Amino acid sequence: MKAMVLAAGKGTRLFPLTGVIPKPMAPVVGKPILQHIFELLATAGVDEAYVNVHHLADAILGYYGEMSRVDGMTVNFTRESELMGTAGGIKRIADRFDETFVVVMGDALTDVDLRDVIAFHKERGALATLALVRVADTSRYGVAELDVESNVLNFQEKPKAQEAVSNLANTGIYALEPEVLEYIPEGVFFDFAKDLFPRLLEAEEKVVGYEDGFYWSDIGTLESYRRAQTDALSGKVQVRIPGERWGELWVDRTARFHPTASLEGSIVLSENAIIERGVALTGDTTVGSGCWIRPGATIKRSILFPGSWVGDGAYLEDCILGPCYHIRPGEQIRGGALVRAVN
Repeated sequence: MKAMVLAAGKGTRLFPLTGVIPKPMAPVVGKPILQHIFELLATAGVDEAYVNVHHLADAILGYYGEMSRVDGMTVNFTRESELMGTAGGIKRIADRFDETFVVVMGDALTDVDLRDVIAFHKERGALATLALVRVADTSRYGVAELDVESNVLNFQEKPKAQEAVSNLANTGIYALEPEVLEYIPEGVFFDFAKDLFPRLLEAEEKVVGYEDGFYWSDIGTLESYRRAQTDALSGKVQVRIPGERWGELWVDRTARFHPTASLEGSIVLSENAIIERGVALTGDTTVGSGCWIRPGATIKRSILFPGSWVGDGAYLEDCILGPCYHIRPGEQIRGGALVRAVN
């Protein structure tokens, strides 16, 4: 089975983080969102995946290369010179898809059972199947209206609650037949939700909605990014957390922490992280690879991207430190996402 992962977008709602790193590379529990997606696909039996990249593409290609292997799955990266939209990005490489395939957005943290989605898709004899989740606030999502047989009747893009035909949000996770690609025009910006699916309904093609109460977060905002971190650490979403588990700690074998350090809460210490004398880490906290926490620093409920440095006696609470960000000795910061300026 083949898959397409859409990772070309700019992720503007996650700014300032996406000013220095593409959204799919934002780490959740010490691992890029993309890596979680690849592991999900491989577990579902996908043997070949394609990924389109555009915004800060070199950051993704520098990490994975033009081709990579994940749990026996081959991952091929293709650079998009200009954004073509979610459906247009697949049309560029339509010749790669000659059988039923799946699509996953590159900013999705989810544990949906893709094998079940595919089985549902085939049982219904659908041309396209959308994985849907119920949401409280429809104004942030596209929603679909279903009939009693799970056929999609209608779409709405980010409706107000009082105007919404349903509260079933489109997750951007699809099972598709290759014939779908014939409805996508060549060389133009074309979107699944706004353009393709309404076109399929107009042509009276069979489009269905799959709903099974799975976990999904599009990590569209700093708030949802933080929540995804907590959900992963608490087990609300089933993902692989790197490192050896010691109770509520996940510690990479190359990480080092001083015996006087206090580690209380659900904490991830990634590879080559250094935690020095008298450091206090509390709450849901992830220390990325190569981070260095100097003596006496306190960090509460925070996410440290790879290469971050926290000075002696500094205090951080509810913070996100971008890649290689430095906190000065004694500095105190509560809340916010901090990134280094890009020249």
